[in-house]
Amino acid sequence: MSKNLIIVESPAKSKTIQRFLGKNYEVMASNGHVRDLPKSQMGFDPEHDFEPKYITIRGKGELLAALRKEVKKADKIFLATDPDREGEAISWHLTAALDLDPKKTSRITFNEITKNAVKQSLKESRDIDMGLVDAQQARRVLDRMVGYSISPLLWAKVKRGLSAGRVQSVALRIIADREKEIDEFIPREFWSLEADFMVPGVKKPLTAKYYGKNGKDELASKEEVDKVLKELKNATYKVEEIKNGERMKKPPLPFTTSTLQQECAKVLNYPTRKTMQVAQQLYEGVNVKGHGIIGLITYLRTDSTRISDEADKACKEYVRQIHGDEYVIEKEQTAKQGKNVQDAHEAIRPTYVDLTPAEVKDSLTRDQYRLYQLIWKRFVASRMSSAKYETISVKIAGKGHVFTSAGSKLVFPGFLSVYQSDEDKVENNPALSKLKEDAKLTLKELRDEQHFTQPPAHYTEASLVKALEELGIGRPSTYAPTITTLISRRYVTKEKKNIFLTELGEVVNKIMVEEFPSIVDVNFTATMEALLDGIAEGNVEWKTVIRNFYPDLKESVDRAEEALEKVEIHDEVTDIVCENCGRNMVIKYGPHGKFLACPGFPECRNTKPYYEKIGVKCPKCGGEIVIKRTRKGRPYYGCENNPECEVMTWQRPSGKTCPKCQNLLVYKGSKLSCSDEKCGYVEQVKDEADES
Repeated sequence: MSKNLIIVESPAKSKTIQRFLGKNYEVMASNGHVRDLPKSQMGFDPEHDFEPKYITIRGKGELLAALRKEVKKADKIFLATDPDREGEAISWHLTAALDLDPKKTSRITFNEITKNAVKQSLKESRDIDMGLVDAQQARRVLDRMVGYSISPLLWAKVKRGLSAGRVQSVALRIIADREKEIDEFIPREFWSLEADFMVPGVKKPLTAKYYGKNGKDELASKEEVDKVLKELKNATYKVEEIKNGERMKKPPLPFTTSTLQQECAKVLNYPTRKTMQVAQQLYEGVNVKGHGIIGLITYLRTDSTRISDEADKACKEYVRQIHGDEYVIEKEQTAKQGKNVQDAHEAIRPTYVDLTPAEVKDSLTRDQYRLYQLIWKRFVASRMSSAKYETISVKIAGKGHVFTSAGSKLVFPGFLSVYQSDEDKVENNPALSKLKEDAKLTLKELRDEQHFTQPPAHYTEASLVKALEELGIGRPSTYAPTITTLISRRYVTKEKKNIFLTELGEVVNKIMVEEFPSIVDVNFTATMEALLDGIAEGNVEWKTVIRNFYPDLKESVDRAEEALEKVEIHDEVTDIVCENCGRNMVIKYGPHGKFLACPGFPECRNTKPYYEKIGVKCPKCGGEIVIKRTRKGRPYYGCENNPECEVMTWQRPSGKTCPKCQNLLVYKGSKLSCSDEKCGYVEQVKDEADES
């Protein structure tokens, strides 16, 4: 009987596959990559057409020796690394590192680790796809080129330990641009007016919102509200119009990598990195009671919403048996294909739809169970019919002014019986169904409330992933490591779910924008992704992309080395005396910014927070306004006498006080705005040149 060797990436995956195959199959793991560019050098030679220099990764020698031993025994070798560009490249590297005979070596791929999928892949074995390999080589060389060219510049001009990256630097710029939008945002005042009406036969009043007199009118000030209230004095109200209708809510599409990361952040509060780690465990295989080691979900790195015919049929049959024929979707919706979407894989779904979350719960960790439940419910819901609502909207008029109220009632749950979020829940006021046209209503109360428009929200991991995907930056496999790198380099910090730019991130982004505008240009980066897709499809030669990119990058680096001055981080001496040894304390830089330290270190280890004065007095107590930082490094401005004085603002104070409420005026772009948003005072910043 012939001996077959299958090489996969992870030991967990090898255990799962070994169960499906007979004794004539041996499954071994490479533990990821076995060759890479050397860490100590660029790894390619521009003088010799950018040919990459690959070396065996340190620590892999013993593993490769064990693999070579099995290769000699095998009549046939199957390379079963992950079904993406990186997986294809790992198979190619294994071929070289193990000196595999092409005649007895084949490549197999499967989207799910099930018996049928693995056995089918063995029947459909193929040669290594060099288009995919070259696309991965191009990505690796481009990333190395950018990182190893610009990072040393940052070390020399700012501090050691910093890094720049092709995707990472664009993501940093996107965050920095959002911070600037928020800082420069000027709130605009507006008012709302609500009326409570009593409806005969109903205890709970009907709340309606002010719509306007001549169409939809926005109330921009208290004066406008008072004018409306004056006109409504002694008004009689009647139901002017009732509209009944029907609304359908379509089921969600099954998960892609991006939508899974977004939903996990929103529903489970998982960072993107954790989502991918737990999903990898479910994909590679877990020990389920009564089933052994099985893969519970399909491949987790995908931007496709496509589902195989077999899985689609199995899911619809499950829905039909559990819920009934009327719950099975008649025609599936399809996602709009983005410009960089690859349809090589299915969407993320359970491998066995009949293995419900309840059945596998006892075999999974809490994190695994919560993620599997989310994926399972989303997939099943995607094969179910739309939810149906009855809607009603009314217009209530008084002295020409109109108030509106609307509600909806769920009449057929459809997919909502399986997958429902908070936004799907509706409350219907029973008073709406009791109304009749021309019926007179009694006014119980009128309420006015002041509001201010809000600035754009800070990015969260979920919204940043969504932005990167929409802009065509990176691939599904790059989102999590990109965000992890930004946080680990302390370019950004997370507070609750929000991402904030740090002082260090601001400095690095400024250098990248000024010296390497093309690297951090969103369109340029998206175009590069399209070129990588072209390489994968065999339409572009990978070294052509490298040859065209390198000269411009080198020119920019050479120019920056000459033009950039070193960002000196001297130990600035202060007039603050160390209470332990009497020396004048100095300003040091730590992960979260500046702090005070005794220069007598290591004999004296005294440290304390450093608050930089900005030359502005506190309007409440006369103390100095200083720059402070939250525990995670986000800067803000506050009074030095805190906690006795609670004056603080996120924007830089100008030194002026608001003529309306005496609070600080802060800079927001080209305007000064009151630090109390409820005040709403704004004035134009005067240019000193104009004054002279």
